[in-house]
Amino acid sequence: METLHLLGQGFGVAFQPLNVGLALLGAFAGTIVGALPGLGPANGVAILIPVSFTLGLRPESALILLASVYYGAMYGGRISSILLNIPGDEPAVMTTLDGYPMAKQGRGGSALAISAVASFVGATLATVGLMLFAPVLAKLAIRFGPAEYFALYVMAFSTLSSLTGKNPVKTLIGAALGLMLATVGLDSATNIPRYTFGQMKFFEGIDFIVAIVGLFAISEALVFLETLHAGQFVRYQVGRVSARVRDIARSLMTMVRGSIVGFISGVLPGAGASLGSFVAYTLEKRLVDRHNTFGTGDPRGVAAPEAGNNAAAGGALVPMLTLGVPGSGTTAVLLAMLMSLNITPGPLLFTQHPEVVWGLIASLYFGNVVLLVLNLPLVGIFVRLLSVPGWILMPVVTMVGFLGVYSISHSVFDIFLMIGFGVGGYLLRKLDIPLVPVILGLLLGDDMEVNLRRALNLGNGDWLTLWHSPLSIILWVLAGLGLVLPLLFLRRPQRVADDEPDDGPEGTTE
Repeated sequence: METLHLLGQGFGVAFQPLNVGLALLGAFAGTIVGALPGLGPANGVAILIPVSFTLGLRPESALILLASVYYGAMYGGRISSILLNIPGDEPAVMTTLDGYPMAKQGRGGSALAISAVASFVGATLATVGLMLFAPVLAKLAIRFGPAEYFALYVMAFSTLSSLTGKNPVKTLIGAALGLMLATVGLDSATNIPRYTFGQMKFFEGIDFIVAIVGLFAISEALVFLETLHAGQFVRYQVGRVSARVRDIARSLMTMVRGSIVGFISGVLPGAGASLGSFVAYTLEKRLVDRHNTFGTGDPRGVAAPEAGNNAAAGGALVPMLTLGVPGSGTTAVLLAMLMSLNITPGPLLFTQHPEVVWGLIASLYFGNVVLLVLNLPLVGIFVRLLSVPGWILMPVVTMVGFLGVYSISHSVFDIFLMIGFGVGGYLLRKLDIPLVPVILGLLLGDDMEVNLRRALNLGNGDWLTLWHSPLSIILWVLAGLGLVLPLLFLRRPQRVADDEPDDGPEGTTE
């Protein structure tokens, strides 16, 4: 009953006219971001963070806007995957395996409709899970001491290879760079400046928003300039966006199973939507693919990964809100936004800022319905946006980043720092070093250092105090598994995609 009461209060926040408008705007903008290949939800949220500061939004309103962008991008990622065989982001890779063959068979509209329904089921069930399990986990997290939090942060970094899906060594390099950046500023214990080079602007550390907009938005613009091809317009015939009732009914249990698997994957810090999408697809293939139809245009092969990755998106909010540990790259960006607003996610968030948590949960229910409505009758609009030339899109993205960062601090220094991060992000991309670990290191580095010092002070300098409780031991074991398991399973999604026959050049439809 208490949960329902709090949810009712959350709907009171979510249905305020401003928040309804922000949810609609975020859902629409997120779908556009997801539909454009290469941007993805993390970039979309990072680009729009400055907008939330420019508008002077309250924390709950800003989180509703950006979470709607997050969910919308997860929905939109399927459009380019199905029609162009170009995943909008990593989780959408599995959708191409059956979605693109359906499009080539003239069933692109049916594939889009099934994916929209699967996304709705996955996201809605994940929101239910967030509502039920996040408060329970928050109560458990209150028992965490400094040693447990330090072990939790180590576990978050140990699972980074699952989060990025790249070379584990390069992932650790990115995390190390982020941790180094987190040490810039005054030492929290001694107030001694560290790596400030005499620049007063660095005494308070590096602003998360400046780093995020630079690493994601500006570096994306630089990558685009390198591969500039102006004036390329392509039209795609989608047909009627509808699916047979038989296909929906046949895929219903697939959606439910994919949602459960995806939610569990999202809750695990670092696992994220990529793992949820892959496990949902492979599990469903083993359970129901008796005639080897997966990979040839089976609607269930579209429903499973779409339900999985959207459920994982909701599940990733659980550790972010309750533990302050992002469950995905996009929630790392959301975490930075909350910290910039002086709101610290963690177990006390549910009692100190209930309007933020429950307003978000209520808005997700509303946003899922909005996204389902948007992604059925209006999908043709989003498809046409695929033909917008990049030489128009990227300058707009860059302009939003510049205006947003300047509106936050009114500092030209932050503009140059953002450009520096953009150049650095571009170089890291050229070296195939993922950007998410850099952001995660910058976000968690300070708290990680503070909790390590507190734990050692309480233990009189004895390092064994880090393993003094059963909970901390469990977290260290999970951290060890997080290092080992990705080496065994992480490359499977790529191998599955590589094993698929090449149906022709990307970006063509029949």
